[in-house]
Amino acid sequence: MATEQQVLDALRGIRDPDNQKDIVTLGLVRDVAIAEGSVSLTLAFTSQPPATKATVHSMATRLVGQLPGVTRVQVKMGGGPAPAAHAHDHGGHGHAQGQGQPPAAPPRPDYIPEVRHTIAVSSGKGGVGKSTVAVNLALALRQSGATVGIIDSDVYGPDVPLMLGTKGKPGMFDNRIIPVEAYGLKVMSIGLLVNEKEPLVWRGPMIHSFIQQMLKDVMWGSLDYLVFDMPPGTGDAQLSLSQVLPLSGVVMVTTPQDVALLDVRKAIGMFQRLNVPILGVVENMSTFACPHCGQHTSIFGETGGQRVADEYGAPLLARLPLDPETRVGGDEGTPITVRKPDSAQALAFRNLAAEVRKRIDELSALSSLPKIS
Repeated sequence: MATEQQVLDALRGIRDPDNQKDIVTLGLVRDVAIAEGSVSLTLAFTSQPPATKATVHSMATRLVGQLPGVTRVQVKMGGGPAPAAHAHDHGGHGHAQGQGQPPAAPPRPDYIPEVRHTIAVSSGKGGVGKSTVAVNLALALRQSGATVGIIDSDVYGPDVPLMLGTKGKPGMFDNRIIPVEAYGLKVMSIGLLVNEKEPLVWRGPMIHSFIQQMLKDVMWGSLDYLVFDMPPGTGDAQLSLSQVLPLSGVVMVTTPQDVALLDVRKAIGMFQRLNVPILGVVENMSTFACPHCGQHTSIFGETGGQRVADEYGAPLLARLPLDPETRVGGDEGTPITVRKPDSAQALAFRNLAAEVRKRIDELSALSSLPKIS
C-alpha cells in the first residue's frame, strides 16, 4: 500500500506554471487520506486560472494513480488561502495546516438541479460514428417516453444541428438561453450560435467556460436524461465536464478494428481516473449486410467491442451494423430512429437505449447502498 510520503513525493513532480514551484511546497495539497488502496486529497487552489486548475487536477490524479497498490484516486478541488510554503518540506512528514482546521472543499454547484441523469457519449478517435450514436440514443430515449436533452460538446466538429435538421437560433428569456427543439429533444450546440463555416480555435479555458455556460445559462427545465456528444479523444472537454458535473456515466463508442480499440482504451482509462462510471461499450459499424444477397461482412474486423468491454469489466451495450440509410438520415437531418422507426437499425438503437437505462438504474442502486467503514 502506498504511504502518505510516497503520495507527496509523487505530487512534488507537479509545478505551478506561473511560479515554477511544486504544489506540495506551495501548500496546495491538503487532507491526504489512504485506506485500502484508495487515496483521497484536496487541492486547495487560490487564484490559479481555470486552465491551471484543470491541468494540475489531471496530473495529480494520474501520478497518484500510478503508485503501487493504488486502485482508486479521488482529488477534490478546494479553495481558500493556502498555508505557508514549505509546509511539507521538513522531512515530508508535516501536514499542511493554516489557522485552525483547513477549510472544507466547497460543494460542487448544481447547475442543472432538474436533470435526473447525465450521459456522456465519447470515443477514443474520430470517425467511429460517435455523434450518430449520441443523436439516435437521445431520440430512442425520447421515444421510450422520457424527457431528453442533448448538448453538442464537440466544439471542433459540432455536427448535431446538421444531424437533427435544426437551423434556428436559440431564444433568450430572463437572460437565459432557450434550447432549440427537434423531434421532441431539447438541443444546444455551438453550431447553433456561429456560422457553420467558422472555425473554432479554442484553448482549454474557453472550452471549460462553454461547458459551464451550456449547463447554468440554458433553460433545460425538468429532464430525465441529458446526453452529451463529446469530442473524440482525451481532452479539455472531458476533463471540464467531469469536474463541473457528477456524470451518471459514459457510453464509449468504437469500431472493431485494432486502431480504434487502441484509442478507446485510453479514453476509458481517462474516465476511470476521473471516477466517471463506464456505462458500457458500443461497437459501431460491426458488420455490413449486402443489399443484394443479404450476406453479412465484417469490414472492420470482429469482436473488437466485446474484447475491450471484457478487458474493462463493462458490458457490451450494442453491436450496430454499418447501414447506408443511417448515413443518409444523418446528412438530411432525419435520424434513422425518426426516418425509419421500424427498421432493424432503429430497433438496435432502441435496444441500446434500454440497455443504457438498465445500466444507469443498476449503478444508481449500487451508489445508494450504505457504505461499511
